[in-house]
Amino acid sequence: MKFTQIPLGTRFEFEGKIFSKTGPMTASAEDGSGQRLIPRYAVLKPADGVMPAVEAAPARHVDEARVLAAFDSFYGRCLRLVDEFSKAELEAARQGFLAAIRAQK
Repeated sequence: MKFTQIPLGTRFEFEGKIFSKTGPMTASAEDGSGQRLIPRYAVLKPADGVMPAVEAAPARHVDEARVLAAFDSFYGRCLRLVDEFSKAELEAARQGFLAAIRAQK
């Protein structure tokens, strides 16, 4: 298991020593030798036999009406900034965005 996937306080073995996770990138050695940065790529072994189950992050939901309103506001500002030759391309990009949003329903 990777270091970023385990919760704070979890005990693990790394390079022959037992550590406890104390921060997003740090762990404290159980033998009292201090704290150490644990690289993201490090593969850890569970110190207590089994690593704790990692809970999936909750899915984020956004209100479709708010997204569309924010996009319309953004599009309006862009429309005022582009020249006449670019407006058709900007409108095509807008239609592509809206089609992608509708396809996810």
